[in-house]
Amino acid sequence: MLAASTAIISAGAALAQDGETITAVMHSGLRVLDPIITTAHITRNHGYMIYDVLVAQDKNFTPQPQMAEFAVSDDGLTYTFTLRDGLKFHDGEPVTAADAVASLQRWGKRDSGGQLIFDVTASLEATDDKTVTWTLSEPFGPLLDIVSKQSAVPPFIMPARVAETSADEAITDYTGSGPFVFVEEEFEPGVSVTYAKFADYVPREEPVDWMAGGKVVNVDTVKWVAMPDAQTAINALVSGEIDYLEQTPIDLLPILEASPDVVVEVRDPLGYQTMGRMNFKHPPFDDVKIRQAALMAMSQEPVLATLIGNPEYYQMCGAVFGCGTPLESATGTESLTGAGDAAGAKALLEEAGYDGTPVVLMQPTDVVTLTAQPVVAAQQLREAGFNVDMQAMDWQTLVTRRASQSAPSEGGWNIFFTNWMVPEISSPLINPMVNGRGDDAWFGWPEDPELEELRAEFIAATSADAQKEIAERIQAHVIDVVNYVPLGQYLPVQSRRTNIVNMIPAPVPVFWEVDKTE
Repeated sequence: MLAASTAIISAGAALAQDGETITAVMHSGLRVLDPIITTAHITRNHGYMIYDVLVAQDKNFTPQPQMAEFAVSDDGLTYTFTLRDGLKFHDGEPVTAADAVASLQRWGKRDSGGQLIFDVTASLEATDDKTVTWTLSEPFGPLLDIVSKQSAVPPFIMPARVAETSADEAITDYTGSGPFVFVEEEFEPGVSVTYAKFADYVPREEPVDWMAGGKVVNVDTVKWVAMPDAQTAINALVSGEIDYLEQTPIDLLPILEASPDVVVEVRDPLGYQTMGRMNFKHPPFDDVKIRQAALMAMSQEPVLATLIGNPEYYQMCGAVFGCGTPLESATGTESLTGAGDAAGAKALLEEAGYDGTPVVLMQPTDVVTLTAQPVVAAQQLREAGFNVDMQAMDWQTLVTRRASQSAPSEGGWNIFFTNWMVPEISSPLINPMVNGRGDDAWFGWPEDPELEELRAEFIAATSADAQKEIAERIQAHVIDVVNYVPLGQYLPVQSRRTNIVNMIPAPVPVFWEVDKTE
């Protein structure tokens, strides 16, 4: 249901839709509108358009006040968040502490880092209309780092009536708290989505700094349109039919680099990790030996070469927490960063008694940075003796299907591939795949008490050296039990018309601060 969005607009929310419009082709069409129940980046991007957060990180990954100022008690047990003046929802109602509490509670049921915080939460309450008091049973030093993280999953603030929706159900009311309003009557799922400037949004006074600072909107409308064919999108950008292309195929860069009206740029020097995730609930990957055989069968180089092509834009990297981060480690990933070991994988499959159970591998066909991995991985798995059933679908169908715990033969799945920004997987506290809580873990649902104990050790560590040592053990454990298969890192390239200026050079593409000149 989208009736709530209609109500927002008809109620007279302060919108502006008649001036400058930015037309953007994002990496995927938008279908899932609830940014808490999924980690899909397109839904996260949608979340940043229409919601705001209490605390946000600047380019130094330092938490800064956003919707709220914050203070921490001397004993580290009480965090107080005070909402700033002028905060409104898109229906004109004020944002209150009760809304923030309900939003945090729902987020905490789904988010890996949020779960850790709520493990030690004694109480979370609105002590008055503008004050949130979060009391812990024991100190949890990374609380602000987790609450302010920019991705997977930010704790977006919704009205309490919306946030009271079960964390296992999608919301149907899209009343936001952020700088843009979702325009319901123009929404075509998977095809087009329109956002209008919310004129009653009050930005912070500080300069914008990544996700922190003043979210000043300089255009009246932002429209996302889907163009699954890369060549069509490239031609549209060169001709001026669109203004922005979030992800540019590397092999088509020369076309854009030759155009005087287009700017091509890398958003983030760390880039993305690409990876494979298996389903722990169903055969054959409920067997650790068969998961180990699958990892042994895979090699990063063919995947990255097919996906990106130009080695200037990718690097082989087996680090669970990403290369270029403080917790980088290559432990256990020699075959991945080498040529793989098909013979060893075959022998392990025989030892495990693999009976040819089909591996349902979901293959998205409409996202340029996700089309190659399934094809290459399927070939590598087949060479090792796996019976692979590769099923094609669009990315938003995959995002919906991966939430199913049904048997693969009944609409479930065995393995899929996705990408993460390196900053959102750089620590055991936030990496969604490093979560061993069974049904409360990320899609795939590993139940792994040993991993949870290691994460608890990491939280309790009192020095960077101690954290590094524990992260090394987590790396070894994750690769040994194959929580997931890291397949290397790559640098995504964005393209924009030269009259699109002041785009924030942050990993998350946002449309505040940006302007469209004549």
